[in-house]
Formats: sequence, structure tokens, C-alpha cells
Amino acid sequence: MTDDMKKMIHDVVNSVSELDYVHPEDIPNIPLYMDQVTTFMDEQLDRCKRYEDDKILTKTMINNYAKNQLLPAPEKKKYSKEHVVLMTLIYYFKNILSIKDIETLLQPLTDKYFKNEDGLDMSEIYEEMCKIEKSRLGSLQRDVVKSYRIARESFTDAPEDEQDDLQLFTFIGNLIFDVYVKKQIIERLIDQLPKAEEENQKSAKNKACTGLIFLLILSFLQKPYHTHRSRNLRTGSPG
Repeated sequence: MTDDMKKMIHDVVNSVSELDYVHPEDIPNIPLYMDQVTTFMDEQLDRCKRYEDDKILTKTMINNYAKNQLLPAPEKKKYSKEHVVLMTLIYYFKNILSIKDIETLLQPLTDKYFKNEDGLDMSEIYEEMCKIEKSRLGSLQRDVVKSYRIARESFTDAPEDEQDDLQLFTFIGNLIFDVYVKKQIIERLIDQLPKAEEENQKSAKNKACTGLIFLLILSFLQKPYHTHRSRNLRTGSPG
């Protein structure tokens, strides 16, 4: 393997320990207008861009998140710290999950913990997650190193001038396989959660059933009166 290739792999492996995230303490505690939110996110996640013109968060994205019920509505056009936490989670999750899966994953948390005054709120949940993820960077780095070493042991019988490309392909394939397996696990876990549309349909069905039951009860209560009244009129007996 060439020195340039070795340096590149070394830099990639070392970059794992340098992965950064939006720190909970850096998120403003005051409500922000949309322009302030996009500016904050751009500043915080600039190093995560692959290309210079990549967009971290735009007004259109925020509106789409709200439209897809990933975000509660802002108050007086301002977004709270918990809104920013949700946008940050969406940014991380959308690299792996579909918008529908993100909705399924986040909606129960949002319903229970967004602006929760009696216990945990979204900010505290995010902070705990960050602590755990930060503590795992070392083990993730070791996993990457292990994948690299396995790849370096492959295709040793291939022509020397072809080994570098084949081993690099194997290294990338190993990393992709890791992501693929974990993505399969994630999707199966999410499939166990109640889907948002199912909950909405269930709620609508319950409302429809309740309305039908009410009409039946009303009809039942009215029917004896009209039947009794008609019979009295036919027989001439007093009401």
C-alpha cells in the first residue's frame, strides 16, 4: 500500500475520534426566529458538510418537517430550545432513515416529553444521548481499525499493482456492511413502534364508532317515545 493511501486511511480512522455534534449547552435557551435557527445550525454543523455548498438546514426543510409532523408548531414564529433539539436529531437521523421512520421514532417522544414540566424534557433526553454517544467514539474507532486490518489481509495473492485498489474496496465494503446490518436492526425496531398514520386512523375510527354509538343510543331513546305515542293515538288512550 502506498504511503499516500496509508496516510489517507490513518486520517480517516483518526477522524472518528474527532466527530463532533451539537452540544446541549451550546443551544440557546431563548426562542429563535427561523433565520436564527438556520444560522445556528450552519455554524454548529459546518464541519459535517461533505461539500462546501451542502445545506445543513433551510427554511424549506423546517417547513417540511412541520408539515410532516416532525416538529410542533412554533410559538409566535419562534422556535424553542426543544425545537432545535428535534431539528438536530432529524439532521442526524435523516442520513440513515426515511422521513416516515423518523416521524414514527420521534412522535412518541415529542408527544410525551416536548415541553414536559413534570419530568424529563427533550433537552434532557438529548443531553443524555450525547453523553452516551461521546463515550462510544473510542470503541467505534477500534471497530474501524479492525475493518481496515481485515481489508489489508485480503487479496494478498493478487498482482501487487492491484492490491491497493482491491483492499480499499474491501475496507469500504466492510464499513458499508456494518452500516447495512445496523440499519436493518434499526428498521426492524422502528417497525415494532406504532405508526403515526395507524394511530391517526385508530383515533378517527374510534371517533366514528363513538359517533355511530351516540346516534344508535339517541335513536333507541327516541324510538320508544314515538312508538308509544303512536300506539296511544291509535287506541285513543291518553298519552
